[in-house]
Amino acid sequence: MRINENIRTVAIVGSGVIGAGWAARILAHGYDVVAWDPGAGWQDRLRAALDNAWPALNKVGLYPGASLDRLRYADSLEAACAVADFIQESAPERLELKRNLHARIDANSRADVIIASSTSGLLPSDFQADCKQPERVMVGHPFNPVYLLPLVEVLGGRLTAAETIDRAAAFYTDLGMHPLRVRSEIEGFLSDRLQEALWREILHLVNDDVADTEELDAAITYGPGLRWAFMGTCLAFHMAGGDAGMRDFMKQFGPMLKLPWTKLEAPDLSDELIDKMVAGTRRQAAGRTVKELEQLRDECLIAIMQALQRYRVGAGSVLARDEARRREVFSPQSTQSTQR
Repeated sequence: MRINENIRTVAIVGSGVIGAGWAARILAHGYDVVAWDPGAGWQDRLRAALDNAWPALNKVGLYPGASLDRLRYADSLEAACAVADFIQESAPERLELKRNLHARIDANSRADVIIASSTSGLLPSDFQADCKQPERVMVGHPFNPVYLLPLVEVLGGRLTAAETIDRAAAFYTDLGMHPLRVRSEIEGFLSDRLQEALWREILHLVNDDVADTEELDAAITYGPGLRWAFMGTCLAFHMAGGDAGMRDFMKQFGPMLKLPWTKLEAPDLSDELIDKMVAGTRRQAAGRTVKELEQLRDECLIAIMQALQRYRVGAGSVLARDEARRREVFSPQSTQSTQR
């Protein structure tokens, strides 16, 4: 049974990598999607992205009625908003653009419709400022690929109603996701702040010719990246303290934080540094196209999540929950959701 029976059609505003990922996940869960984008040729690019994602979603499992045929292309933003029961905006990260866009969305959608932004760091208080109903404007920040990774950070601005966050979190749960509530309105939210810290160190190490991109990726994939999938940094370091846990870990390794190992400021993005990053990742790609790499990434993610599903930890617990709900929806006794 659906948590949100009143949501049938979701509008996707902006059909780039993130918008297309949202469309794929939502379609796979048996909803209708209406998409709009101001760019030329966006319909073909969106369909190509969906075609590339659909095999992975088939492997994970589709909800009853899930079909790419339930995608519609809107001729205008106003047309997309007019028929939407939920709106997910995924426009470029420019504050003035989002501020104007949200004002238009707010003016052209029903008063009960939640307007969520996929922004990875802009504050909802800033882009809800020109909306007549700012209480329904919030952030629902996903992670690429949106159609597979379950994490979505949810937060509101100063004028966002608590009910909006609750309803959106329930809907994202219905999409097989893990809504992580960000309690303070902070730039970059939680996950991206952690990722950016690592990214800055990578750029310094490449810039200083300490290591190349392949070596730095190996430093993650063969080590901490494996345990991050199910435990995270804090719990892993708690274990590193032995039987006494985190207190002994902090006592033993805390002083090392004063050593000048890391650099908080990013290096200048010189042409030389950019060339190093491009050359390194091109070698790693080894002639494979981005679409081919996406398919490899999807297969690996599915295998990892399915392995974690057995132990119901990390993303595996979310996958298990969504699979149980999908079985419930498929059950002959469940008719409410199939009559949406």
